[in-house]
Amino acid sequence: MPRITAERIRLLLVQNGVLIALVLLIALFAILNPRFISVGNLQTIVLQIAELGLIALPVAFLIMQANVDLSVGSVATLSAVVGGLTMVGTGSPVAGIVVGVAVGACAGLVNGTLVSVLGLNSFVVTLGFMSAWSGLALFLTNGKTVSGLPSSFTSLGSFAPFGVRIQIILLVAAIVVAWWVLNHTTRGREILAVGGNLRASQLMGLRINRIRVSTYVVTGAVAGFVGLLLAAKLGAVSPIVGQGMELDALTVVLLGGVAFEGGSGRIRSVLYGLAFVGVLKNGLVILGISPYIQTILVGLTLVIAVGLDRGIQQAVARSIASSARRRQRRYQQELSQTSA
Repeated sequence: MPRITAERIRLLLVQNGVLIALVLLIALFAILNPRFISVGNLQTIVLQIAELGLIALPVAFLIMQANVDLSVGSVATLSAVVGGLTMVGTGSPVAGIVVGVAVGACAGLVNGTLVSVLGLNSFVVTLGFMSAWSGLALFLTNGKTVSGLPSSFTSLGSFAPFGVRIQIILLVAAIVVAWWVLNHTTRGREILAVGGNLRASQLMGLRINRIRVSTYVVTGAVAGFVGLLLAAKLGAVSPIVGQGMELDALTVVLLGGVAFEGGSGRIRSVLYGLAFVGVLKNGLVILGISPYIQTILVGLTLVIAVGLDRGIQQAVARSIASSARRRQRRYQQELSQTSA
């Protein structure tokens, strides 16, 4: 049984800091307003974070492979716009959904190719396309909302088989798939390997470009689908529907302890980060806090998430170094006893 040490306890607290903070945050909001912990409000929180969770999961895989995508919100917007215009023009929801998801996948392909094949910095590339895709969505709509979507499509936004909204069902399915891919497939191990040590991955013969590009494509396709899901729920396509989702997704992932340098991460911890952001936003609304203050607090949460990420990496490094020193001391003691 591993010996309990101050370093081990400190590491455990750092790694589970967001879960502890989540419990404290729920307790605080429940004390300030008992309505917060009602079943109806808890269901509302889950519904509110469903689309964000769908985007955050593939973003987590990108960061695990030491990349980032700041354009997912804009990709969601552009995909919803193109998909919506397709539906209005053809009257076919299927055509609109297929085109919208394809637009997202193509945007991911562009991002992945520039980052992986040409070797450009993922932060700079996706930051640039965050503006480019958003601008293109505004250009295509002339800054106006796309209305007149087929009723068969908009009804999907409130579709609730067995009394459970489709957004929640999709989120649960996505969580299961993400967990399985990360923990039980070769691709999950390859993503962690590429993010952890690029040179070693190359020597192992991994197809690094294919791994990176495919992850970007999946991220773009999911973002496109989320944009369409939001359009169905709203009943129309706003040219700013996905605005801010990229920073929220990044906050969720970093709060979840996924190392920004890549190579590590757990789906369970990402869910803690997702729940924290959802509880924070909902609780502030319940308390009647100004939307401007809410924006400030969410931004500060991102800064805290980055600090937590650094703290986790330092704590892990110290733990590894401490374990190595203990093993070295035990080896020296055994060696001296043998010599004696």
